[in-house]
Amino acid sequence: MGEILGIGVSHYPPLSSKDEDMANILKGRMRDPGVPDEAKDPANWPALMREEWGDDASVTGARKHREKMRHGLEHVREALDEFNPDFVLIWGDDQYENFKESIIPPFCIHAYDDMDVYPWRDASESAMFSEGHADEWGGGKPNVWGEKGNKSIPIKFNKEAAKQLASKLIENDFDMSYSYKPNEHPGLAHAFLNAILYLDYERKGWNYPILPVTINCYGSRIIGYRGFISQLGDERPLDPPSPSPKRVFEMGAAIARIIKESPWRVALLASSSWSHAFLVDKTYRMQPDVEFDKHMYKALTEGNYEEFRNVPLSRIEEAGDQELLNWCALAGAMHTLDYECTWSDFVETYLFNSSKVAAVFKPK
Repeated sequence: MGEILGIGVSHYPPLSSKDEDMANILKGRMRDPGVPDEAKDPANWPALMREEWGDDASVTGARKHREKMRHGLEHVREALDEFNPDFVLIWGDDQYENFKESIIPPFCIHAYDDMDVYPWRDASESAMFSEGHADEWGGGKPNVWGEKGNKSIPIKFNKEAAKQLASKLIENDFDMSYSYKPNEHPGLAHAFLNAILYLDYERKGWNYPILPVTINCYGSRIIGYRGFISQLGDERPLDPPSPSPKRVFEMGAAIARIIKESPWRVALLASSSWSHAFLVDKTYRMQPDVEFDKHMYKALTEGNYEEFRNVPLSRIEEAGDQELLNWCALAGAMHTLDYECTWSDFVETYLFNSSKVAAVFKPK
């Protein structure tokens, strides 16, 4: 019988940046002529948002936000090392990185061969990263570790387990896409790569093979909006929707059942932040929907996993919580296994784009 650990972390891209750059998403919104002046005025912001902005335009707030995120990442890494899995299955979204106009699969298992990835050289291929590379960074993206563009990280994949998992899902009437090589990204989309980079924040090493499973979280905004930011009032044609929370929940449950009947020892990881400010129209894309995040976090920590199955997709999209679908998969797995949330941390923020959740799930 297989053994399973449930975990979740955020792959928030600005965590890899320096403190002075961590609020750049908000600063971009403040330059948007479509955002009303009153929404840009700190006097009208929630108290926590004003505190995070401070008197140095967010630098001190960013340092504190980083410390809070690192606390959760360190706790999850400790649980992961204690469990010592055969591989880590990662549910993550593709934000117009590996899958573009040629094909957008609802789900896809990556049965890759081992590869060396270049997180900073290839950063322009990932969502949110600028095409401009400073010369002093060796053709790579500036980052908090001071790593250059030629920095590579060896990533192991469990290709055979990926093929077996895809086969079992198809045999059990769950039509699952699979891929043996990258499509349009030279390495790994940031939902997967950042989870590894952040769980190895101290750069002690990452030796666990991975099994990435893409979920099309951005659905109606994946092509037209390229899964990211647009100026307020910039209306573009919408794409077909993402899979429903119910279907994602069922996929997570199906994977958990298959692994439970396998010989594998597996960590199931949800990789995403929660409500994204740049997707929340009702706040002029200036603030995330913190109250919705709190509601879903309460359900998660209390073991009310069915809330993740039953929440309407329209409510998730209204809250800018598209990436929560990655946690819907984890919730489905934890529900079918009857696991409980044994440790969790909620990092509340209005300024740094999205609430962050770190969590560990074990048998009751």
